[in-house]
Order: sequence, then structure tokens, then C-alpha cells
Amino acid sequence: MPTRVLIADDQAMVRAGFRLILEGEPDIEVVGEAADGDQAVRLARELRPDVTLMDIRMPGVDGLRATELLAGPDVPDPLHVVMVTTFGLDENVHAALRAGACGFLLKDAGPNLLVEAVHAAAHGEALVSPAITTRLLAHFTRGTSRPAPETPLTPRELDVVQAVARGATNDEICRSLVVSLPTVKTHIGAVKRKLGARNRTEIAIWAWESGLVR
Repeated sequence: MPTRVLIADDQAMVRAGFRLILEGEPDIEVVGEAADGDQAVRLARELRPDVTLMDIRMPGVDGLRATELLAGPDVPDPLHVVMVTTFGLDENVHAALRAGACGFLLKDAGPNLLVEAVHAAAHGEALVSPAITTRLLAHFTRGTSRPAPETPLTPRELDVVQAVARGATNDEICRSLVVSLPTVKTHIGAVKRKLGARNRTEIAIWAWESGLVR
């Protein structure tokens, strides 16, 4: 089955460009487009896409609120939302991650990274450029701290958390730690339970705010 994508952006040219890129992939299907946040929420709830590409700044309900409605902490069956922004360091991106987005993408990231981001989000992986992700998290979590989980993480789980926080994919973690893919997935599942995290982005935020990554 192809990965089903909804594109939400108030600029028709951006939507058309994203559609052209994504529909050039045999395993991706664009199932709809939205020009504002209200339409994005309505279509996402109706179509249940695997991934929603959400612009931050849109008329009416903006991308932040739309993301919270689709993927926020109170949503029982959250969708995978990737925020799309023009700026590499934007306080709204951090707010979007807090609202439930599983990552973010720069509009000028290029076709390959756009496709990679969609695939990653659909499979619960880390998103887009590790350099952008780590720079953003470092910028907005500087000086903050997080309490330790009630059940401590094992040394190997901490290794995995640090790798996730740096933007590594499961395959990259396998190679760096010399472990199998099922083992990595088991560690990530255990970390999510211990931290109460819903996705890899929340694991990364916890790692930066806890000072595990500098």
C-alpha cells in the first residue's frame, strides 16, 4: 500500500510543487490538499492520511493549532504531522513539536529530503536533517531540565536515546551500536514506555532537556 499524504499550505505553488515531487514516487499517493488550517483538520480527520505536511503560517486556524487538534496530547488516535517552515530556527517549530508534530521540514529542503521525511514520518522515524533537528532542539532547550523517569533507563537505552536525539535513523543506530534492527526497536519501545513519550521527537526533546546531548 502506498503512503498516503495530505498537503496543507496556503500557497498553491507550494502545494503543486510538493504534489509533483511526491507523486513521482511509486509508493506515495497524495490524497488531498488544504489551503488553510480549518480545511486541513477537516480533511485529515476524514481521509486519515499516513502523513500530513502542515504549513505553520496559514489563515484562520494556523498550522500549530491544526497540529494540536490532529496530533496533540489529548487526541486518542493521533496522526503523523510534519510541520513545514521557511525558517531553520523558528520558535513556532518548537511549539509545533510540543503540539504533537513528529518533526519538521524546511520548504527549500529539496525533493530527496521531502520524500525521506514522508517515509520517515510514516514509519515513526526521525525526520529530515539531523543538523537542523539538533540545532533547533539545542536552541530551545538550553537551560531547561527534566526529571528522571520513575524506571531508570538502561545504559544501552541511554545510548539509543542519545542517537535518536542526534537525528539518527534505526538503521544508523544499528550500525553505530552494532545491534540488530529488532533490538533497536525493542529499546525504543521500552524508552517510550518509561518516558511516556509518543514518538521519537518527544524522546529527543527529553534527551536535550535532560542534558544527555550537548
